[in-house]
Amino acid sequence: MPADLIADDLLDELYQLAVATATGAAKIVARYATSSPANPGTKSSPTDMVSDADRASEAYIVSQLLSSRPDDGVVGEEGSSHEGTSGVSWVADPLDGTTNFFFGVPIYSVSLAAQVGDRTVVGAVVDVASGEVWSAARGRGAWRDGQRCAVAEGRSSLSTALVATGFSYHPEVRAEQARVLATLLPAVRDIRRLGSAALDLCGVAGGLYDAFYETGLNAWDWAAGGLVCEEAGGELIMLPGKTLLASTRSLSKPLGELISSTQASGHTSQPGTVT
Repeated sequence: MPADLIADDLLDELYQLAVATATGAAKIVARYATSSPANPGTKSSPTDMVSDADRASEAYIVSQLLSSRPDDGVVGEEGSSHEGTSGVSWVADPLDGTTNFFFGVPIYSVSLAAQVGDRTVVGAVVDVASGEVWSAARGRGAWRDGQRCAVAEGRSSLSTALVATGFSYHPEVRAEQARVLATLLPAVRDIRRLGSAALDLCGVAGGLYDAFYETGLNAWDWAAGGLVCEEAGGELIMLPGKTLLASTRSLSKPLGELISSTQASGHTSQPGTVT
């Protein structure tokens, strides 16, 4: 089932399920936030944390999705995996911004997207602390708490752009990111690093930033927020070195070229539009 041929009623169903499920999961995370995070552990590195809040949120998401659509596939950041037969698959980040959550910084989210083939068709990102819901359905636009949102096209040139970014949990990747940052910082208005890629992508969609880039993200980090950004009029490009760039269309070329020019040697893949 090609993504551009998805029936309207199915798109409606997936959109409503994504928003309801992400909102419910955010309420679970919020309950955990009232006390010290239970059983914090680490994953890919000593700085890559996971807690009971992540696990409880993902368990809820999987349960809700499979109870509503048992033939869909589901992949979650914390290890959930269900191979479906319907042609629809879900990617979930049950708590994007776990480090912020652990330290009490109120910037973290739940991110959920449905995909058909290799294309995201609906996405929902819920800001847990504020309860704000960002959502999109392919071809139908992007929404911030029910109000249509759009990127800030025409507001900034490269030198006046406000750019958000994020950093890897792996020291060797961080070292390369620091080199890119040192080149980029003098060339733009300023840099922001808040700690939730999903919310950063939505920030571009809502005109809070002009662009966001980060290296080494997984699909669950950017699938939902990326669709929100695209449907808000932004552009997503995968740069060499697996660096995702989301920006206004007028900034994607000069900003992409600047970031690419400072990537580590050996990254030979060509930029491509993310779908």
